[in-house]
Amino acid sequence: SEDVLSKDAGECAICLEDLQQGDTIARLPCLCIYHKGQVFFRMNIKFQEVAFEGCIDEWFEVNRSCPEHPSD
Repeated sequence: SEDVLSKDAGECAICLEDLQQGDTIARLPCLCIYHKGQVFFRMNIKFQEVAFEGCIDEWFEVNRSCPEHPSD
């Protein structure tokens, strides 16, 4: 399901960018979370917006399982 992250939550296992409060995420049934929709790359203090499909959207184009739990 799509959600907005309410607090910082480590890093996305797909793109390795931090999952930060306010990011749009997908929460899978196994409760793993990944960026969804538009992704914001953070570089130093500046924010640079990069518009493309979110990490999990791209992952699901070629995979049907959680990146961290492929046997589930």
